[in-house]
Formats: sequence, structure tokens, C-alpha cells
Amino acid sequence: MAEKPDESAQVAAIRTFNRFYTGIIGLLNEGMHKSPYSLAEARLIHEIGKRVSTTSSALAADLGMDRGQISRLVWRLVDQGLLAVLPHSDDRRSSTLALTPDGDGLYRNFNEMSDQAAADLLVPLDSFLRRDLVGSMQRIQTMLAGPESTEPLILRPHRVGELGWLVHRQGLLYHLEQGWNGEFEALIARIYADYEAAPITPPKSLWVAEMAGQVAGSLFIVPSAADPTIAQLRMLYVEPAFRGHGIGKRLVDEAIRFSRASGYSSIMLWTQDCLVAARKIYQGAGFVLEREEPHHSFGADLNGQYWRLDLKR
Repeated sequence: MAEKPDESAQVAAIRTFNRFYTGIIGLLNEGMHKSPYSLAEARLIHEIGKRVSTTSSALAADLGMDRGQISRLVWRLVDQGLLAVLPHSDDRRSSTLALTPDGDGLYRNFNEMSDQAAADLLVPLDSFLRRDLVGSMQRIQTMLAGPESTEPLILRPHRVGELGWLVHRQGLLYHLEQGWNGEFEALIARIYADYEAAPITPPKSLWVAEMAGQVAGSLFIVPSAADPTIAQLRMLYVEPAFRGHGIGKRLVDEAIRFSRASGYSSIMLWTQDCLVAARKIYQGAGFVLEREEPHHSFGADLNGQYWRLDLKR
């Protein structure tokens, strides 16, 4: 299948970055950290040292390597006195692997040299660029592999600079996913500005969902302009890389808890029927559809929906 023109450019950009980064971190050098050990051997030493003990089959599964390749590497390291194999059955794949004292010393040396190599990357960068670099690396890892299942989800207030980020991300995402134009970005810029300018009473709150050190989504509650006894739920969004982890539901649940504790009589929201995932979250939380209103906005023909949740029941 022929590549699309934009996909071809993206593939070229990825390959250019790969060549650049492998050169920066020294993957093309003769051996790992100028040692006689290959990258694969050094990775095996690191993984076994980190786990204290493991098995060949576990290493093959976790590293995505062929079991035959793992076996050859293991016995090469055994021959060099760096690795011990402690069999406990007839199946070599389930034999326990552990570093010898010499292997443990090499593991610690590799760790120190890897830490120093990473620190050297930061030397020419100021604190702002360092945060950008590390954040970009985390985003690449999350987009390609997804967040670790053990990563905690944190709901916190927004920080300086994040309102602009939320406007940027949602304007871009709705453009790419729904085809909405710049009118939507201009609208939400005003919405976020209005939130920030609103007084603290009646109560308002904005939650940023953070996972793996990154903004994974957000939502906020403000009093309705028509009736300050009613809360308005606005701007629910979840980053594509973090979808499927229940973040949208967690945000809506927290908004309901906050609104009920703040004494609001109900929560209302306005959404579009094309936003199916969000609508399912609202329905699951007990919101009821009150009315619909076809309209042309953001460069598209849309069907607006007004939902409400009664908090006094």
C-alpha cells in the first residue's frame, strides 16, 4: 500500500530523529560505554541486576527478544563468569539467573556510566529546556507504549501555563478528531479566561488529571450564568494516549462530589451528540438529556445536547 504524502514525511522525520538520537547516546559505538560488551549484553546484565534474579523466559517476554537469542547471550555471560544459572527443573527456560559478584560489579559500573551519560545530555540546557526535554521523552514513551498500569492518577489544581496548554490541546484535538475550525479554539479560550476571572464564590474548581508526570485530561465546574445555584460542568477532555483508563469517569465523579458538597442543586452541561465517549460517561453518572438543539458551529453541522443531574435526590 502506497504511503500518504504526510505519512511519508512523518516516517522520514522519525528516521531522522532515530539517527540523531542513536548518535547522541552512543549506540553506534564499538561497545556499551566503551566496554567489550554489546548493547544487548549490557541490557541483559542491567535487567538481571535490577531484578536480582529472573528466568530466561521472563527476560524474553519482557524485552521482546527471541528466546534463542536470550539463551546465546546468557551462556556467553556464564562463560565469562558474569552470570550464574541455578537450575531447578529440567526446563532451562525456568532456571533462575543471577549475577555473580563480578557481574554485579559490572552492573553497578554500567549504571553509574549510564547516569553520567544522561547527566551529560542536560549540561548545556537551562532548567526550562531540561523540563521540556524530559517531558517530551515521557510523552514519546506514553504515546508509543501507553502509561504503566501502576502509574497513579492524580487530580490536582491547574498550574501557571496550563490553561494555555489546555486551550491548545483541545483546540488541536477537536480539529483533528472532529474537523472543528478555529472558532472552537477562540470559544474555549474565552471560556477558560472566564473561569479564571470568576470569583471564588459561588464555588468553582478545575481539576487537571495527571498520570506519569503528564497532563492526561481536565474538567472544571463553575456556577451557571443563568442560575448560580446550578453548577455547570465544562470542558471535559482526556488525552488520546491516556484514554481507556477511566480518567473521564474519575473527573466527572469528582465534579459531582464537589458540586454536591458545595450545595449546588444540580449540574448542567452542554455537549454535542457526536462526542459519544463523553456522552456515555454522563449517562453512566446519572445525567438526563433535557433537550437538543441543531446548530452550525465551528465549521460543522452539529446537534447540541443539554444534560442535567439533580443533586437533591
